[in-house]
Amino acid sequence: MRSALLLLGVLVALPLPAAAVERLDGQAIRRAFEGNTVSGRYTNGGFFTEFHDPDGRALGHNGWQPNRDACWTTRADQVCYYYGPQTDRTVHCFTVELNRDLYILRNAGNGQINALASVELGNPRKHSDQGEPWYCDGLISKAPAIPMTRRRLAAR
Repeated sequence: MRSALLLLGVLVALPLPAAAVERLDGQAIRRAFEGNTVSGRYTNGGFFTEFHDPDGRALGHNGWQPNRDACWTTRADQVCYYYGPQTDRTVHCFTVELNRDLYILRNAGNGQINALASVELGNPRKHSDQGEPWYCDGLISKAPAIPMTRRRLAAR
């Protein structure tokens, strides 16, 4: 009995393999989220579920209300969401880490964990715009550089 307890103590003391956490870049985030539903829980307790439409719309609800005029995009190492019209838009950007099937969203500004989420393939929850369509204008990311025109080149 004593040797069994000793063996158990040794096994408990052995280090467990650390779970590999992978920080995703923008392309990996897009591959995981685009055309799929991201659902989870905020660290403050609220739930969210959003279908990441390939056209840039985030359909579903952000935890507090149904999405109306909500969009998503990726940057070099973040996913960003913007909610509402240009006049009173709110923007939230996150880095994303993957630990097995769990996505960890951290506030881009301070690195604090904002939410834990999972990804469901497709749109199994049938999120839609409820007949009130909107479009995403892409203002969250840098607009493409204006091509150099002959006039601008001559001015240089």
